[in-house]
Amino acid sequence: MARPPKINKEELATMFEAGKTVAECAEHFGVSHPAISQARRQLRTYVAKNVSLERAHETVGKSINAVEQLTRINQRANDMLDNLQHDPANMIRVMGEIRMQLKLQMEIFQCLYDMEAVAEFQKAVLYAIGEVAPDVRDRIIQSLAQQRAIRSAVVVDPH
Repeated sequence: MARPPKINKEELATMFEAGKTVAECAEHFGVSHPAISQARRQLRTYVAKNVSLERAHETVGKSINAVEQLTRINQRANDMLDNLQHDPANMIRVMGEIRMQLKLQMEIFQCLYDMEAVAEFQKAVLYAIGEVAPDVRDRIIQSLAQQRAIRSAVVVDPH
């Protein structure tokens, strides 16, 4: 039994972006219309997953950095408290500062958790939209990608 021709997903995506029809793509790859439709669905699923997961590594990295920072703060706080055992007034001041730092860290963790929840929600919404109206989902994804490209092109000088 002969194997069906392989559909190059990148080439297929380029053809659809260029406005080619399913029939034109099927003819180009030498496959049936349903084969192209199935490949298109798989491509849309792949794109939706990539969009929702694109920044997941950044969130995880920030979370890891926050944990490292919290660990450093905790170590420094313990060192300071050890040195201030015989100075109750300064010890109380240092403990107040430590509480403020811990509160800030908890707020950071909450933001990171909220970002992950939003990413999961966006993924579910894009999937649901794709089930009903794949072209609408594709337009949303393209719009988000364009906005992200514009934001990443703007460099803010911190100095």
